Amino acid sequence: MREEFLHYIWQFQKFDKKQLQTVNGEPLEIYHTGTHNAESGPDFFAAKLKIDKQLWAGNVEIHLKSSDWYSHSHHTDTNYDNVILHVVYEHDIDIFRKDESVIPTLALKEKIPPQIQQNCLQLFEKDHDWINCEKFFPDFNDFDVENWLTRLYVERLEEKTQLIFDLLKESNNDWETVMFKLLAKNFGLNRNGNAFLNLAISIDFEVIRKLSQSQFQLEAVLLGHAGLLQEDFQDSYFKALKKEYNYLQNKFKIGEPIQTSPVFFRLRPDNFPSIRLVQLAAVFAKSTSVFNTLSKAKIKANIYKVFDVEVTEYWKTHYNFNSSHDPRQKKLTKSFIDLLIINTVIPVQYAFAKKNVNKEEHYLDLIAELDPEKNVVIRHFQELKPKLFKNAMHSQALLQLKHRYCDNNKCLKCALGVKLVRGKY
Repeated sequence: MREEFLHYIWQFQKFDKKQLQTVNGEPLEIYHTGTHNAESGPDFFAAKLKIDKQLWAGNVEIHLKSSDWYSHSHHTDTNYDNVILHVVYEHDIDIFRKDESVIPTLALKEKIPPQIQQNCLQLFEKDHDWINCEKFFPDFNDFDVENWLTRLYVERLEEKTQLIFDLLKESNNDWETVMFKLLAKNFGLNRNGNAFLNLAISIDFEVIRKLSQSQFQLEAVLLGHAGLLQEDFQDSYFKALKKEYNYLQNKFKIGEPIQTSPVFFRLRPDNFPSIRLVQLAAVFAKSTSVFNTLSKAKIKANIYKVFDVEVTEYWKTHYNFNSSHDPRQKKLTKSFIDLLIINTVIPVQYAFAKKNVNKEEHYLDLIAELDPEKNVVIRHFQELKPKLFKNAMHSQALLQLKHRYCDNNKCLKCALGVKLVRGKY
């Protein structure tokens, strides 16, 4: 038995409420179970109850056993002084307020339907290899799964908008600046995302606007401020970039390079920070109205045009300085642009729509155009339900499901887990 299960049972009143009494025989009526509290303090705030003809308004605390009140030191915590009801699975000891009056206790052990209890025990038993419900997952109704994934995807977007709104506030509501910063972060991918974001934050976007006519100058600023021009290579292009960066650094008072430089270790050459930064320079050399274009894009083809850029000639034969190779194109790949759409374009479109109530929303249509991502999490889910997960909305939602719910055993916060407990899947 898990305490989260009792939270679910109490919140949705999935127990027998006929002739309800406290463990001391006092009649109990529930008018409102209270608001579930996910932070510290009592589990439910502002409940409304009638206990033995007396109306009460206050908090409700939930434990597996009554004695947990003392083992969790609630008797010494003033946050629990307003608890009006202690809800437990099993009552083993009376608990008291500071004035030595007994806190009413409701024991649910005999009130919860046996089948629901059994379903919960099955869900949390340790006979699974990956997620708690993996042996039941193939039997979930496809419609229920898709409906839950849509909700999860919006939840994931909501999480991503927090960074966007923080950047917007820092940028005096300049959406073009926000787009630059977020694109920089996602050009850096997982390994260099934070370093690239710090880089973009530390450069006034007005500098990027002013240098937009020169891809070479944009390269110099981005590579130099990333700390990638601090060596003393004899490479002539390196020397030219370094000289230009020193000039621009002084002219625009850019400041010192970021302290934590991007890393190359364990990256494929195409993902070297040098290559990703010069590609980012190419995007903003093509246009400094990137947000204006991308915020209106309804189909992926229009977005691909924004990122259809060429690196300068030097980088067609180099991944880094002082080491050349045969010429090759280093355009942004479709799969990389798709990641930019998933992690930058759509979240910004979503955030912009939230800020502008009448703004048309088309992010669900756009994400549905993209193929699902390929990683171990998505592959596991596809093995459990072959052929159901067909686009990037599904894969993004599955990542949210796995990392926010499955990994944290929040099955009773999950629509599928709740259906499993109720036996209606």
